[in-house]
Amino acid sequence: MLFILAGVLGFITIAGLGFAFVGDDSQASKAAKRAQVIGAGGVDRQAAKNKPAANPNEVRRQTILKALKEQERKQKKATLSIAARMQAAGLGPNVRLFWMVSLGLAVGVILIVLALGQTVWIALGAGFAAGLGLPRWLLSILAQGRIRKFTEAFSDAIDIIVRGIKSGLPLHDCLRIIGQESPEPLAGEFRMLTENVAMGVPLDAALDKMHERMPTNELRFFAIVLAIQQKTGGNLAEALGNLSTVLRSRKMMKEKIKALSAEAVASALIIGALPPGVIVLISVTSPAYMQPLFTDPRGHLMLLAAAIWMGIGVLVMRKMINFKF
Repeated sequence: MLFILAGVLGFITIAGLGFAFVGDDSQASKAAKRAQVIGAGGVDRQAAKNKPAANPNEVRRQTILKALKEQERKQKKATLSIAARMQAAGLGPNVRLFWMVSLGLAVGVILIVLALGQTVWIALGAGFAAGLGLPRWLLSILAQGRIRKFTEAFSDAIDIIVRGIKSGLPLHDCLRIIGQESPEPLAGEFRMLTENVAMGVPLDAALDKMHERMPTNELRFFAIVLAIQQKTGGNLAEALGNLSTVLRSRKMMKEKIKALSAEAVASALIIGALPPGVIVLISVTSPAYMQPLFTDPRGHLMLLAAAIWMGIGVLVMRKMINFKF
């Protein structure tokens, strides 16, 4: 019994001494680890201090790219709807009026074709083409013409802003001068812009609305330059002067591409207009020769196949001569 008690006491004594030594070593190791962490943190902080600051040009470039992607997404979404096309054409976002006119045009064409003695299927096809195709085509022509006039005068408007800022005028007064002195449709759009800003709408929001009405790349660049200048500061006159130079270079490039592609466009127009023209000439000179195409069911199938292939050919030629810049 005495031997067992002596063994237990000895074990407790050895364990206590070992715990004491190990505990001191653990505390020392913990302290050493803390010192290493603190030292590493100091090194990291020192490295962070010594690390060069971010390049302002790189930050500006990233901001511009982000804004361009956002504006491009908005532009694609805006140009797909009928309301956006009507606004670009200056007709207002009255989509109901557009569909009423389309329906009335389709019904009128169907009645005219039936009165000429054609079959119901031909009348329905003509009405469908007239009701859905013709109004959209005319709307696209009006919108493109108005956008072209806006783009041609936009560089001069930016020059007005640059000269006004250099002479000490605020930006809002320069925008008001453009709305008073510039030709339409540029003047009307800038008048709406200044009215929105005067009513308390932020300039970037007013420019977004203006871009929805007039979805052009030039206006998008202008909005991006103003947005970046408001966030980062800088010489607005110099930035807009550079933008004016870029827009004039784009305009010269457009004219050059138009001149180089004029031959291809003329060839596409001649090839596209040749089959309908031949049909019309033969129908006028020899009606009996072309009559089976309009009276016989097989002629109807031939006309349908010809229309399908002609439509595919027109779309392919349009894709070939449609240069985006």
